Amino acid sequence: MGWNSWNGLGARVSEKSVRGVAGALASSGMRELGYRYVVIDDCWSMKTRDSHGNLVPDRERFPDGMAPLAQYVHSLGMKLGIYSDAAELTCGKYLGSLDFEQQDAALWASWGIDFLKYDYCNAPADQPTAIARYRRMGEALRSTGREFLFSACEWGGRSPWLWARDIGAHIWRATADVLDSWTDVFVPQANWTGIGIDTAIEEAAPLHEYAGPGGWNDLDMLVIGLKGRGNIPGDGATFFEYRSQMSMWCMLCSPLMIGCDITTMDEKTREILTNPEVIALDQDPLGKQAVRIRSESGQEVWKRPLLDGSMALALRNRTSSAADIAVRAGELGLLDSYKGRVRDLWKREDGDFSSPLSRRVQPHDTVLLKIGP
Repeated sequence: MGWNSWNGLGARVSEKSVRGVAGALASSGMRELGYRYVVIDDCWSMKTRDSHGNLVPDRERFPDGMAPLAQYVHSLGMKLGIYSDAAELTCGKYLGSLDFEQQDAALWASWGIDFLKYDYCNAPADQPTAIARYRRMGEALRSTGREFLFSACEWGGRSPWLWARDIGAHIWRATADVLDSWTDVFVPQANWTGIGIDTAIEEAAPLHEYAGPGGWNDLDMLVIGLKGRGNIPGDGATFFEYRSQMSMWCMLCSPLMIGCDITTMDEKTREILTNPEVIALDQDPLGKQAVRIRSESGQEVWKRPLLDGSMALALRNRTSSAADIAVRAGELGLLDSYKGRVRDLWKREDGDFSSPLSRRVQPHDTVLLKIGP
């Protein structure tokens, strides 16, 4: 959990903005909710290495360098992340780490970096090359003796859920880039289509057997609160669509990396991002990703077991009209006579189970319930 600079700032990321976000996470109480990684994405460095072959932070945007910035973030009880790419150039055409894995890992460790997002732009499309390149960086990070969270960001095209854990990655992108939209967005200037929130959920749905403690399917960063004003394409989503992203990212055990400017977010955005019961669902130690148990005419039921013996239930409405979604006890593996507790995680209200259990779900919204124990 944490914040990543790309969705909101892109190439405008700076020491000042990172310090501002870190301070806001600490002072707002979001750090205590679990948002502790502050990650600098692409475009942070100069476009040439120094005389020793080292990467150099952009002198105008990071005038004090990365080590003092890491010290500041650590002083607030949080961790600092950095970005690179498994090729000569990053997505933003800055310098990548191909053939510099050991040197770059050692440099980041010396700065006090705690997290690496490792992208795959400008790299060969085949799976064996991807595995080899990610393995080299995984070995380089481990050789530093410093603890890194290693994020393998190759967008799912080479099935990283099959091999990323074995090469040392802790999270791996299971989807293409998620844009600030419910539906997919074609970006004509790049001749490229980015996926919407709804498509990302579909891409991650069949991967439940690969997620678990120590390795997670990553559905990409949160677009909640961008509202069409961020660095990425998309005209923004509705409150219900943003809430669905949070709901399903938590059901699917995805990392929660905020992309909006938390220093200026409104109360509706804060409501979505800071609900402690919803966050607890994402962070449940059992680590079992949800499984879809029913899908009919755009109305879905998802189920996820939790460590305390209870289960999380998502009633997801993919249609453009409000709908009543009902589920019977037998569908959930419960006795028809079950009369346990039902907790609405968004409303933070308790109720009694009755079969069928039914809730009104707004267009593109998701109702989150906790059943039992």
